[in-house]
Amino acid sequence: MKVYVVLKQTFDTEEKIVIRDGAVSEDGVKFVINPYDEYAVEEAIRLKERSGGQVTVVSVGPDRAAEALRTALAMGADEAVLISDDRLSDEYAVSEALAAFLTDQAFDLILGGNFSVDNGAGQVAVRLAELLGIPHVSSIVKLEAPGGGSAVVQRDAEGDLETLDVSLPALFTAQQGLNEPRYPSLPGIMKAKKKPFKRLTADDLGLTADRLEGRTARTSLSLPPVRQAGLILQGDLPQQAAKLVELLRTQSKVL
Repeated sequence: MKVYVVLKQTFDTEEKIVIRDGAVSEDGVKFVINPYDEYAVEEAIRLKERSGGQVTVVSVGPDRAAEALRTALAMGADEAVLISDDRLSDEYAVSEALAAFLTDQAFDLILGGNFSVDNGAGQVAVRLAELLGIPHVSSIVKLEAPGGGSAVVQRDAEGDLETLDVSLPALFTAQQGLNEPRYPSLPGIMKAKKKPFKRLTADDLGLTADRLEGRTARTSLSLPPVRQAGLILQGDLPQQAAKLVELLRTQSKVL
C-alpha cells in the first residue's frame, strides 16, 4: 500500500504568540509538526507496519518545514517532499500545489490532519480531494486496515461516531483520538538522514500564474483584547436585571 501524508509545520502549542508589525513574530520560536498531522503520520506508519508498503510525507512551506519532514522520517516514514515557494500564499494555492504533485503519483491513501493549529481553516484537505476527484472523510478516529479496494473509517460527528465504508483511493483527515503518536527513536533519527528528501518549487510542478494566485488576503492581525475583570451586580433581582440590560446596551453594544 502506498500512503501519502500531507503535513504542515506550526508553532509549538506552548509558544506565546507575539504580534510585531502586523505579523506573528517567529523570533526564537519552536516549530513542530502540526499536532493533527502528527496523528496522520503515525497512522500511516502503523498501516505500513501491519500491511507493508511505503509512506511519503509532503509539506508545502518555507525551508524550515524540512525539520518537520525529517521528524516524520525519523518516526518511520520512507520519503519526504518539500514544496517551497513564496508565491504559494493561501489554502487555495497550497491545495493546487499538492494536487499538481500528487496527480502524477500512484497512491492508495492520503492522510492529513483535521486542521492546522495556526490558521485553523481546515480547507486544504477538502480542496485537495476535490481537485484529485477522490472521496474525502474528515475527523476520523478509527481506520480499519484497508483492503479489497475500500476502507472502513469512523469519524467524530459532534460527539457521536459515524461509520463509513469508502472506496479507495481516498483522503482522510485525522482527529485527536485516532492514535498516540510515537517519539522518534535515536536509530530512527540516524536513518532519517539517509532517506530520500526531494525539494520542489511551483515551477517544477508546472503551476500557472492563475493557480499560484491566492484567493484570500489577510487585512489585519491582532491579539484578542485583554480580558477584563468580572462585574458583580448589586441590588435585588429587578435592579440587577435593569443594570445588566443597561450594560449590554452601553458597553457591550449587543442590544
